[in-house]
Amino acid sequence: MKLSIVTTLYQSAPHIDEFYRRASAAAELLVGDDYEIVLVNDGSLDNSLERAITLAQSDPRIVLVDLSRNFGHHKAMMTGLAHTCGEQVFLIDCDLEEEPEWLPQFAEKLSSEGCDVVYGIQEQRKGNFFERWSGQWFYRMFKLLSGLTLPENTVTARLMTRRYVNALLLHTEREVVIAGLWLITGFDQRPQLIKKHNHSDTTYTFRKKMSLLVNSITSFSNAPLIAIFYIGITILCVAGGYIAYLLIHWTFFAKPLSGWTSVMASIWFLGGLIISFIGIVGIYLSKIFSETKRRPYTIVKQIYRNHLGATGADIPSPSKEIGPSETAA
Repeated sequence: MKLSIVTTLYQSAPHIDEFYRRASAAAELLVGDDYEIVLVNDGSLDNSLERAITLAQSDPRIVLVDLSRNFGHHKAMMTGLAHTCGEQVFLIDCDLEEEPEWLPQFAEKLSSEGCDVVYGIQEQRKGNFFERWSGQWFYRMFKLLSGLTLPENTVTARLMTRRYVNALLLHTEREVVIAGLWLITGFDQRPQLIKKHNHSDTTYTFRKKMSLLVNSITSFSNAPLIAIFYIGITILCVAGGYIAYLLIHWTFFAKPLSGWTSVMASIWFLGGLIISFIGIVGIYLSKIFSETKRRPYTIVKQIYRNHLGATGADIPSPSKEIGPSETAA
């Protein structure tokens, strides 16, 4: 199979039909009938699953992977990639803010430049001032604390070769930060300037961005642990100098020193540092705990596909073969 298109579904019912139509048209323009569309239902609460099942019944090129619950966007994307068999894989969001019609443009660049990945990048991040500022702050903090330089203003849409996807799927950690995995997998990756639409407000609130930042940094860097060591050494040196000053003052001047306010402030300051340091260590310990349990990062509840005319490799997961007139349970 020449091409696999992968997208995730979460509250996506209003967009599924149009996405399917436009993605199919773009794929047929590029590779004819030799493609598949992999839809991953990430525990969507609306009727996205029912709409996707209807499409899977009518088109043998659709593979619908229904997860047992909502596991998160990044994990759902990795699961979708694991269920592809195309020589090239086009990953894209289905909300139509990213256009399926970018596919031929991406494919042309992939072929002409001989690279392994072509990813979309915005000239300027969409949203209000706070969203743009917080996005830039995220990239800068990630670079500062991890030493890795993520391409800024990237979108989900990217066209990848099979060897890159296979290498990407070698990462089996439970705390998935897919932007970092895209980067550290390596290979030759080239940006493609695109214009992303903005149909709705972002679901990434400041709280979610902070959570993503913490997860990203602790997944790809031990810099916070090293910083704790150096901060501790610095505080020790300052405290040692202050103790020497107190001893000299008591020996030669013999005057009682005022400054209970500064003493209390120092106690609270050091107490806060200790608690925060314990928290940082705790985050790393929780990640170790999560990884050692080796739980699957997603669980596939059911795979739906129309067996009539279906092509592609067998998938080692529980599946439901749907005939044209059969109704999925």
